[in-house]
Amino acid sequence: MKDLMPKIISLAKRRGFIFPSSEIYGGFGSCYDFGPLGVEMKNNIKKAWWEEMTRFHENVVGLDAAILMSPNVWQASGHLTAGFADELVECKKCHKRFRFDEIVNSKFKIQNSECPECGGEITQPRKFNLMMKTFIGPLEDEASTTYLRAETCQGIYVNFLNVLNSSRLKIPFGIAQIGKAFRNEITPGNFIYRTREFEQMELQWFCQPKRANKFFDFWGKERIKWYLSLGIKKSNLRVKEVPKGDLPHYAKRAVDIEYKFPFGWREIEGIHNRSDWDLSNHSKHSGKDLRYGEGQEEKYFPYIIETSAGADRSFLAFLIDAYCEIKGGRSKTTKAVKEEEVVLRLDKKLAPIKVAVLPLVKNKPELVKKAKEVYGLLKPHFVCQYDELGSIGRRYRRGDEIAIILAVTVDFQTLKDNTVTLRDRDTMQQIRIEISELHNIIQKILEGEKFLKFGKLIK
Repeated sequence: MKDLMPKIISLAKRRGFIFPSSEIYGGFGSCYDFGPLGVEMKNNIKKAWWEEMTRFHENVVGLDAAILMSPNVWQASGHLTAGFADELVECKKCHKRFRFDEIVNSKFKIQNSECPECGGEITQPRKFNLMMKTFIGPLEDEASTTYLRAETCQGIYVNFLNVLNSSRLKIPFGIAQIGKAFRNEITPGNFIYRTREFEQMELQWFCQPKRANKFFDFWGKERIKWYLSLGIKKSNLRVKEVPKGDLPHYAKRAVDIEYKFPFGWREIEGIHNRSDWDLSNHSKHSGKDLRYGEGQEEKYFPYIIETSAGADRSFLAFLIDAYCEIKGGRSKTTKAVKEEEVVLRLDKKLAPIKVAVLPLVKNKPELVKKAKEVYGLLKPHFVCQYDELGSIGRRYRRGDEIAIILAVTVDFQTLKDNTVTLRDRDTMQQIRIEISELHNIIQKILEGEKFLKFGKLIK
């Protein structure tokens, strides 16, 4: 869809999904705040991932490691060396800085490249470490230097023995974690796709070396299935093998799960065979034996299969995939034949608000009172919204635009027989049901039951 990203960014801010960080002070470089709807949706994404990993797979436990760790962790992991650095170039004319790999095709030499902004000459590339430095204690000196973690997985590796011993697990098993990570990106951009502060959803699967290839394939397929199960179109996903020459320093093999964003195919998750690189290096640097062995079995360093997904990137992909524009409008009640309506068709699990409660009109106190009673009944069980402003058609449209799945309308018939209309977001079909049945019916619909199973269709 042409010009889709500006529309997504506008919708995200206008309806309370995502705001620029520190906006009243002019914003702060590529940092974003998740608003009332955004935090609900992001929490739903993380919940869906967590349940998938820990509830529907055996031998997976959770962890929430500290953001600040000993600098020795990052020395052992290779993050303080050239292995975790981008190549930086600067324009000699406008002095803007860029990642070298983003502006120069590897087939061409440096002298053939020029500044994408002004066409000026750019400098030779130099290594730029992505770790964000901070200090612990009252003195800002080398002895008190530490780092904001650049990835969440290292907290899992240094807790390998703790989890193993406390949980009485046997290999193969996994440790899941969701948490913030920080990278001093040279050129962040594309809204929340590449930012300096982001959230990762990672599984580290520890297994026998001889079974690593099998689990690599298994987890790759499982992760694709997860995105599809939450509504991502199959045509917008692909798996791309990372060439050996481009592999991260820790990886024996890697594939990227890519999504077709408006700005091109980009990675939203990586599947990595990290071999025994991490545990062997932490064992070497810490002096702790991180090998594994059962009974008389010879000890070995387990191989690690990693699935690393970006919560923010997934958020953007789900938002884009659900966005739909309908020419000429959908509802006759809006009298907007030539208007363009937006519907956000998010999966039921991800939609930030599940139910809207609407009095047919706001100038009838008895309707408003009854609608608020219904709202009070549903609010403890579902994320709900009460809305009485504007025509009923416009309120339906506002709900569709933020992915509200079901709308409950209290009308004059409600006052006679204690029934309400229930409207489905995607089909706009409406059924008449009793208030006493409302909670159970909504619950079943959100769990996947067919909408029209529960009441008579209103023509």
